[in-house]
Amino acid sequence: MTASERALLTDSVHDALREMIFNGELEPDSPLSVPALAARLNVSRTPVREAVQQLIYEGLASHTRNAGARVASLDADTLKSVFQVREVLDGLAAFNAALGSDNAAVAQMRKMVQVQRELLSEPPDQRRDALLDLQFHTLIRDNAANRPLSEALSRLDGQSHLFRSDMWVTELNRRLAVCEHDRIVAAIEAGNAAEAREAASAHVAGIYVRAQRL
Repeated sequence: MTASERALLTDSVHDALREMIFNGELEPDSPLSVPALAARLNVSRTPVREAVQQLIYEGLASHTRNAGARVASLDADTLKSVFQVREVLDGLAAFNAALGSDNAAVAQMRKMVQVQRELLSEPPDQRRDALLDLQFHTLIRDNAANRPLSEALSRLDGQSHLFRSDMWVTELNRRLAVCEHDRIVAAIEAGNAAEAREAASAHVAGIYVRAQRL
């Protein structure tokens, strides 16, 4: 196997493990046994070991001496801190995106929100809706054109998804998220960086408040 093929396999295993964490197949505090996961995914241990190390770096897993790696379990204080930092950084990402997004990028954002709006007429799908939300925020970060910012938010968003997966179960939360996404895109489309920052920050703050009520 070439180095390129090995990297692709590790990325694939990493994506699979992230999805298993986000959809609840691997719950908080679940052990991340390399041999067991390798057998489960039908791959060798090396890409699993590397993928688990990446999850630890992202804050989705932790490692304790003599206990091995486990899916992260964040306490209330840590979660509050994660959302507070996201509130600031997501606002900055939207601010930058309003200044730098071209028409094609805005059209893609609009399409994403439209898809979310159309899905409101269908039963909730926690896995699908969480993925769409992640894709929406990732697109904004990509258009913020700030690599350190994007990397920091990717790590924080992964941690917050550990906590807010149930956000996509209730109809009210789904509708509020779509309305808030629409406000963010409208500001970006208008080139109103200050409004984009406010809309994105308010969206993250709202997510945290609503999550406390679940």
